[in-house]
Amino acid sequence: MAFVRFVFRILVDAGRRFAADDGWAIASHIALSALMALFPFLLVLTALAGLLGRQALADEAARILLQAWPIEVAEPIAVQIGDVLTSARGNALTIGALLALYFASSGVESLRIGLNRAYGVVDPRPWWLLRLESIAYVLVGAVALLAFAFFVFLGPLIWRTLVRQFPAMEPFGGVVTLVRLAVTSLVLIVALVIAHLWLPAGRRRPGEIAPGVVATLLLWLVGGIVFGRYLDDFASNYAVYYAGLASVIIALVFLYISASIFVYGGELNAAIRADKSSAPPSG
Repeated sequence: MAFVRFVFRILVDAGRRFAADDGWAIASHIALSALMALFPFLLVLTALAGLLGRQALADEAARILLQAWPIEVAEPIAVQIGDVLTSARGNALTIGALLALYFASSGVESLRIGLNRAYGVVDPRPWWLLRLESIAYVLVGAVALLAFAFFVFLGPLIWRTLVRQFPAMEPFGGVVTLVRLAVTSLVLIVALVIAHLWLPAGRRRPGEIAPGVVATLLLWLVGGIVFGRYLDDFASNYAVYYAGLASVIIALVFLYISASIFVYGGELNAAIRADKSSAPPSG
């Protein structure tokens, strides 16, 4: 019973910290920045995939990105993403791709601002150094995502080869889908851990960020299911109010909810740390 009271107190305290730190406004900034950074990031992906001579990897990477989104949100955006990937030239890192890299880094910067506010820290480094670091995160993230996409891309080929060699495995074809879901989950977990460990100022141990990371993943799962069911009933309202912008607004609302959960995860870690520091020493 004491543990339940402790959890409830921490959750409420994290909520209070979220409100006091302008969490809703920060989440709005993250959502808009993420949406504006999405397509530039895809251009960077396309350029890198073109340099590798594997244009299909950019398509697979985009599918991995959208795998974690509710299908009602992902399908309309996927059409726009398909147009971007089709029209983009991936054979060289042009000036346009370099500008896309800069704009994509703004999404990383918005996450940094949210976590700095949540953890109550101020980064003393100059803005240009932070921007260069964010650009590096975008590049590393793009390369890592292409690497994950490569393994997912090879999955069906490997499976077909195995089935030819061992026909008894054919009924287990769902394994490929599970692998795709596992890769998406792994991408989310790695991204969250990196964000909490190294984006905000200061340093935290893995154990200190674990509660917020786990809470974020669980709330994202629940939020995605609830938002998907909400869209089943009310998606037509967006088309009435926003006409051709409906798909963009739906994606923005989804990103706003996701960003709020992300910031709350940081506040949860900060609340636990504050509770430990205020507890009287034992013995």
